[in-house]
Amino acid sequence: MLMALATTGCRNDAAPAWGYPDLRTTLGTLSRALEAGCDGTAPEHCADDLDRLDALAERAFAAVLDHHLLDDAYVEARNEVDRARELRRTIAAQVRSRRDPHHLLLIQAVAAERLAYRHLLAALERVRTAPPPGDRTEPV
Repeated sequence: MLMALATTGCRNDAAPAWGYPDLRTTLGTLSRALEAGCDGTAPEHCADDLDRLDALAERAFAAVLDHHLLDDAYVEARNEVDRARELRRTIAAQVRSRRDPHHLLLIQAVAAERLAYRHLLAALERVRTAPPPGDRTEPV
């Protein structure tokens, strides 16, 4: 019995694991795709890579909903990504009409969207690692 307590620690082993491995995997994939997708590429190619990130963000959103992890910070971060993407797409359309793929506004819009995705990743990591309410991990 003493050995069992020593190996399991003081946590409540009957409580479900809250590490959310599916969400952790999606976050890792999203993070790697964000960093690799725009590494050293022209803004218009980076914009294409950012468009592909939406499928991963949607997968993460589905996991957040499945695990009932939705919070205000996540919602705000997701809205920030949506606003930044819309702005980038609007600017990209204007830049295409001018045939200037290295236009400063497009570079700034891409940077803003990448930053918004980083905020989303931070919000997702925060909800993923926070213990669920009532899991009896509070100090006694």
